[in-house]
Amino acid sequence: MKTTNLNHGRASALLPFIIFLFLFIGSGVVSGDFYKLPVLVAVFIAVLVALFMNRKIAFNDKLDHLTKGAGHPNIMLMVIIYLLAGAFSAVAEGVGAVESTVNLGLTFLPENLLIVGLFVIGCFISISMGSSVGTVVALAPIGVGLADQTGMSTSLILGAIISGAMFGDNLSIISDTTIAAVKTQAVNMSDKFKVNIFIALPAAIVTAIIFGVLTWNAGGSINGDHPYDLIKILPYLAVLIFAVAGVNVIYVLIGGIVFAGAVGLAYGNFHVMEFLNLLGDGMAGMQELALLSILLGGLVELVRVNGGIDFLLHAISKRIRSRKGAEAGIAGLVSVFDLSTANNTISIISVGSLAKQISKRFGVDPRRSASVLDIFGSAFQGILPYGAQLLAVAGVASISPVAIMPYCIYPILLGIAGMIAIATGYPRFSTRGNKNAVTNEQTATEV
Repeated sequence: MKTTNLNHGRASALLPFIIFLFLFIGSGVVSGDFYKLPVLVAVFIAVLVALFMNRKIAFNDKLDHLTKGAGHPNIMLMVIIYLLAGAFSAVAEGVGAVESTVNLGLTFLPENLLIVGLFVIGCFISISMGSSVGTVVALAPIGVGLADQTGMSTSLILGAIISGAMFGDNLSIISDTTIAAVKTQAVNMSDKFKVNIFIALPAAIVTAIIFGVLTWNAGGSINGDHPYDLIKILPYLAVLIFAVAGVNVIYVLIGGIVFAGAVGLAYGNFHVMEFLNLLGDGMAGMQELALLSILLGGLVELVRVNGGIDFLLHAISKRIRSRKGAEAGIAGLVSVFDLSTANNTISIISVGSLAKQISKRFGVDPRRSASVLDIFGSAFQGILPYGAQLLAVAGVASISPVAIMPYCIYPILLGIAGMIAIATGYPRFSTRGNKNAVTNEQTATEV
């Protein structure tokens, strides 16, 4: 299908998005306090605006669209992950797993390698779990503990955690974003991974170097005894083992909660009712994030019904003229959607069908289109101050998510690496078996 045949949509349908961004970001810039206006209030106002737009659709029908979007399976899955991740974090902290993990790092790592080590651990956890949100929620308390004991910048430490989390979000074979990219482009998971790793890994290596340079002259403020108990660290190790085994993230988090609870009960850190209260406290801490995801899901559906999504699709796709332009267009589509929805999975699903059409028309290999979708969705998701990842870690540390943004080095470098890959055609691979590829623009170098 030609892109010129697309429904042009309506630019005015994007007004709720604009209002949301203006209220959330604008109020923070003007007041200097990004918590001045609660994010739930900002998105709720945007939802109300969307509900009272487009008189051609009955109000009750718009309410139906709102609830369907809010209750999308991906949204509900994220809500469950948020609640379980919050519960695991609270129980692990109650057991003393966070303190023991922090002290273990303080004991064996020089301070100038702590941030690099935290970034690498984040990479390992996220690629194992396939969940950036689960990773940041599990590691954020550790990061805050490190900041308290070392005096290093909390924003820098949390930026390293976000960076590691987005590495796995982009590459893990059990990540929802990866699955969405692969399914929408009809490509094998292993083939997409082989293309993606050649773009993401150099960005990760440079990120580790930058974190190392930033903390190379870190002082020796961590001298002294730092007692730890390896048994109390086992809940985190259990989560890693479950994840490496390819277990679904829901099972991973449930297993972590059960294990951490068993350790806490055995050590006498808490009784059964205290354990249940910890579960409730952890889930309560994620309620705002869960409600935000639900409202955003409903808002996206209302904007789509009103023609805003079609407008974005048409505005970007009509400017495509070449294969590289097609890849850039796909990158632009998923980036704009992620900036608008703060959800890279929904963004990939929303533009996946059109991205496949564009790929076929301009000869883009589906392995590359799947990688481009995932790379740019993850890159922007990792720097959004109103995205789930930054909101989650900022909430744990009680700081503004905007303060963390400059230190989200890996997502920034991933986006740059993605742009370089589009401009240069890297990595190049065989077109054998791919009818959509343009053979005179790609060499026979195997990936």
